[in-house]
Amino acid sequence: MLLEISDEELKRRRTALLKELNERGVKAYIIFSATDIFYLTRFAFIPTERPAALVLTATDQAILFVPRLEEEHAQEGARVDRVRSYPEYPTTRHPLEYLKDLLEELGLSRGPLGVDADGYASPMGYRGPRLSQLLPATEVTVLRGLVEKLRMIKAAEEVALIRESARWGNLAHTLLQEYARAGLTELEISPRASMEATLIMMRTLGKNYRPVAFGGVGASAGFRGQIGPNSALPHAVTTNARLKPGDVLVTGAGARVGGYGSELERTMFVGEPTPKQRWFFEKMMGAQEVAFAAIKPGRKCSEVDREVLRYYEEEGLMEYWRHHTGHALGLLGHEAPFFDQGDETVIEPGMVFSVEPGLYVPGLGGFRHSDTILVTSTGIELITYYPRDLESLIVPDK
Repeated sequence: MLLEISDEELKRRRTALLKELNERGVKAYIIFSATDIFYLTRFAFIPTERPAALVLTATDQAILFVPRLEEEHAQEGARVDRVRSYPEYPTTRHPLEYLKDLLEELGLSRGPLGVDADGYASPMGYRGPRLSQLLPATEVTVLRGLVEKLRMIKAAEEVALIRESARWGNLAHTLLQEYARAGLTELEISPRASMEATLIMMRTLGKNYRPVAFGGVGASAGFRGQIGPNSALPHAVTTNARLKPGDVLVTGAGARVGGYGSELERTMFVGEPTPKQRWFFEKMMGAQEVAFAAIKPGRKCSEVDREVLRYYEEEGLMEYWRHHTGHALGLLGHEAPFFDQGDETVIEPGMVFSVEPGLYVPGLGGFRHSDTILVTSTGIELITYYPRDLESLIVPDK
């Protein structure tokens, strides 16, 4: 069973990126994004105030630049030609000065160089110069999104890992619904379901399982505060709310396998839903079906969102609209492109998206299913498969 991206797939990615670099005439591409570094090297690390970068030369040398505390970690896990470290940050000499030294040793200091950003950035107290300031005589061009563009089309190995993620997210959600009861708090329900699903997952996948997570490990399922009236807040935060009869619940579940994830969300009810709750549930389901039908290769992402917005307008639902129809996912929970009227990206086979148009009714609750889909040559394939119908999503009210 595939549990991580192969060396062959990493080579394919680097070859594709090198082709782009050669067409642009740069001697090297310097990548500061931790996600993109993982995508190209299979090196997962915790980005902090300490800068890290991948230098990929036009001659296909890959050098990983890391703080000293990551050196052994990088040497063990990174698929690169060599690892170069610097002492620490902050210290008597700035890390980007050491990066400048490396570029000079490689004969790259005269450029032209491509970078995903003109220097490192972090919200953890990092301060530092732009790379172009350190190399004033060098042509430094910011080439944003080169790796992100590659990540948009998922290879077969990536799809396989996302499918495996969905399988364990499905189990976690099954347990979440099984343990959900009126009178219990979300922190009594969610950790139990998540831990049990994770332990089963680990036993099943065996010793070679590695989550390589960019946010969460193992399998998980929960409510993230979307309980009762708070479910009308699309991005609520956990408050340890207690489930009560009549509550609308918006759930979320997923798992991490080899760095990849999936997204499964459902609208559930504590006890028999009211006619008003049923009405909004059915309208939400209608919006998702409109989105499913609109997703086809060759169309633009914006067209999918416009179809859903047209449905909302025709049904008189615009006051309950809060967000776009969905987003790509893979290594991150949210990736480009987006099913949004402002995104003109053309949909292609191999793209993986969430599809999650929602309705949010203040005082009543939120209504949102999210399913992970794969774009095929003719339309879509649902990767997530948890029941979507209302009757399957009622939990006991006592």
